[in-house]
Amino acid sequence: MDSLKTIRFDKVTLPARGELIALANRTLVVPDHPIIPFIEGDGVGPDIWSAAVRVFEKAVAHAYGGRRSIVWFEVFAGDKAKAKYGELLPRDTLDAVRRCIVAIKGPLTTPVGGGFRSLNVTMRQEMGLYACIRPVRYFRGIGSPVRHPEMVNLVIFRENTEDVYAGIEWKKGSDGAKRILAIVREMGHDLPADSALGLKPISQKASQRLVRRALRYAVDRGKPSVTLVHKGNIMKYTEGAFRDWGYGVAEKEFAQETISEAQLNDKYGGKVPKGRVVVKDRIADAMFQQLLLRPQEYSVLATTNLNGDYLSDAAAAQVGGLGMAPGANVSDEISFFEATHGSAPKYAGQDRVNPGSLILSGVMMFEHLGWQEAADAVVRAMQETILAGTVTYDLARQMDGVKEVSCSAFADAIISRI
Repeated sequence: MDSLKTIRFDKVTLPARGELIALANRTLVVPDHPIIPFIEGDGVGPDIWSAAVRVFEKAVAHAYGGRRSIVWFEVFAGDKAKAKYGELLPRDTLDAVRRCIVAIKGPLTTPVGGGFRSLNVTMRQEMGLYACIRPVRYFRGIGSPVRHPEMVNLVIFRENTEDVYAGIEWKKGSDGAKRILAIVREMGHDLPADSALGLKPISQKASQRLVRRALRYAVDRGKPSVTLVHKGNIMKYTEGAFRDWGYGVAEKEFAQETISEAQLNDKYGGKVPKGRVVVKDRIADAMFQQLLLRPQEYSVLATTNLNGDYLSDAAAAQVGGLGMAPGANVSDEISFFEATHGSAPKYAGQDRVNPGSLILSGVMMFEHLGWQEAADAVVRAMQETILAGTVTYDLARQMDGVKEVSCSAFADAIISRI
């Protein structure tokens, strides 16, 4: 491994203390004092980061009594990067995350309808972070629009690099749109001349690696099922292919650990053989109904990019909203944990927004590092804080008889219970 002194970046410097996380045969090797890059984020990013980092440090100190600590390394994207580098996503940041392997960030602003492509999407594509992992679970006491939010306990694996997020668009009336329309007409399809057009790529390789990761997760953790979510009844050669490729991975690579829903019913009378994970599929719109009506029947979802975006937010709404929704974007080497909500610029600097999404993303990070004691300490303290009725405004408006507190005060309340 390179010495810290030999690693150079343009405008940031590795901390003088701490050690780099390493990979050995795709297994994380975590030192007691790992260097972990962080991005504060735009809008409310500084508010929620300053709250969350205090929770992280308290949990680590409590769990390990000084034997372990995180050495934080600030890198830049978004507004702070623009001010420091003159660009929104500098090479320094990408290189630092690749070198350090594990990182965490707040929300970044993405314009709607014009301007630069999403920084989040760009980072995922630049670093090959092909899987977005979003666990959705309920904390007792939180108000919910559904009767039994406690039945929601699932993990969504969303393909991260393709679909419309990597699509190519042509504006109505542009030369590109006219050329594509002409090609489409030559192939025997007629579209209105004033159409705007977009291209939606779904590849076999990307689909298979996403489903492979979801299946491995389910098998390793003894989850009961993996559900492939798609819109293959309409888009047969993209969404439908995702489904077929997913089943192919299960049949060829996990034949001893999985069983299809069809096999379960036809050969086993609906009784799952011991140690098997059931692989099934659902049409995307039907899956939304299933999340509301029968969420207990689903434990791991594997889906395409756009469907995963919709489904993860909808599932989060059942358990308190995006303020309680953690996430990570990962490759086979890099894991980048993040708040899953937007930057909410109208609340910037008001110390108001729920830091729960970022805090729970830190819990995912601790689990990834193998620091389960720190992760458990945060979850326990957050649950106790919510049950005590000490919550931020987004949760307070869904609950009766609670005390609404600021972003920093919510973190203080969690820290006091660690």
